[in-house]
Amino acid sequence: MGREMVIRLKDATTINMADITANPAPLGLMGFGMTTVLLNLHNAGFFGLGSMILVMGLCYGGFAQIIAGIMEWKKGNTFGTTAFTSYGLFWLSLVGLLVAPELGWARTPERSAMVAYLVMWGIFTAGMFIGSLKLNKKLQFVFGTLTLLFFLLALADLTDSALLKQMAGYEGIICGSAAIYTALSQVLGELYPKATPEEAEE
Repeated sequence: MGREMVIRLKDATTINMADITANPAPLGLMGFGMTTVLLNLHNAGFFGLGSMILVMGLCYGGFAQIIAGIMEWKKGNTFGTTAFTSYGLFWLSLVGLLVAPELGWARTPERSAMVAYLVMWGIFTAGMFIGSLKLNKKLQFVFGTLTLLFFLLALADLTDSALLKQMAGYEGIICGSAAIYTALSQVLGELYPKATPEEAEE
């Protein structure tokens, strides 16, 4: 549904300008969903942590979500701006945490530091989940499962439990898949709109 901009001139003339720009949410959701699935396939034990995940996190999880967040800002969507820009920067920061020690720029973070990092993202996501209760059920599921994912990963790091990390991996695959589904439902819903009652009668 297009957003309208109302401009009132001095002579009381009103001009309605429809917002015909594209919906950036599917781009942000796909960037988040695909990288989340790939990272959690690693957490579940299907393959190691290599350049594929890091580059996907940098490009699609990071920059694509930031672009989507900027586009949401232009549409006046505070929730979308905060969510996509924040999670885009989460992916950039995660890649940085993994790569910086390898380049000798910083020490590998202590386990307690990573627990704090994940807990803070869990708290942020819990707040966004509360906000999503004003939105649709698909987004509620994405933010709800993402909140659980952050706290599971924090607990896995805290206890050094391989089982908990594997469980978090499977839960993260579900979360990322839900984001992909939500993105595709928006793209395909725009391309294949439901027929109106008049069209259905023809």
